[in-house]
Amino acid sequence: MLQIAIAGTPKGSENFIAALEALGAAGVSVLEAPDALADACHGLILPGGADIDPALFGEENHGSTIIERDRDLRQLSLLDRFLKAGRPVLGVCKGHQLLNVYFGGKICQHIPEYATHQWMGEAGDQAHGSRCLPGSFLAALYGETEFPVNSAHHQAVLTPAPGFRFIQWAPDGVPEAMVHETLPLTGIQWHPERMCLKHRRQDTVDGLPVFRWFLEQAQK
Repeated sequence: MLQIAIAGTPKGSENFIAALEALGAAGVSVLEAPDALADACHGLILPGGADIDPALFGEENHGSTIIERDRDLRQLSLLDRFLKAGRPVLGVCKGHQLLNVYFGGKICQHIPEYATHQWMGEAGDQAHGSRCLPGSFLAALYGETEFPVNSAHHQAVLTPAPGFRFIQWAPDGVPEAMVHETLPLTGIQWHPERMCLKHRRQDTVDGLPVFRWFLEQAQK
């Protein structure tokens, strides 16, 4: 059975674990686990979370809010571990941004369009349209280049780090997904784990195909 490491707490990993189990794989929370547990996994998911510490991409704080530097460092360490092992990594929301930071890229600390992207508390994620690059894996998964996704973020990647290219954008131009040109690394700004199974919503596409695709990458 494929086993996927999730760089989050057990509670924060629940939706990812449910999605993976629905597809016949196992998800394991490894953020606070021994390194040996991560070493046994076939791929890594970097989940969402609080804002990234601006010091990690060489900036002063210009609008970043909740920061958990220790978690950032542990997640970056796990990313480094899986990169060196040649295993695929899927970054989700903050995880998408961490991929950019790891490779020397910058993060926009407070996107101008925040009101249309932010998490709405008890109301949950917002939703908006998106367009993806023809020929991208997202276009193949959903059979079209325009489809709606959810949104719940404060920071964003606005310029890709060397080696990455954007493949999806929100209507206001905020990048929604990127892939590395040569390494098995993928980042998406939205939350597929909150768009599938019991969290399936009618105003977005189903998020489960993203996890099915990622498991296929982990099998290669």
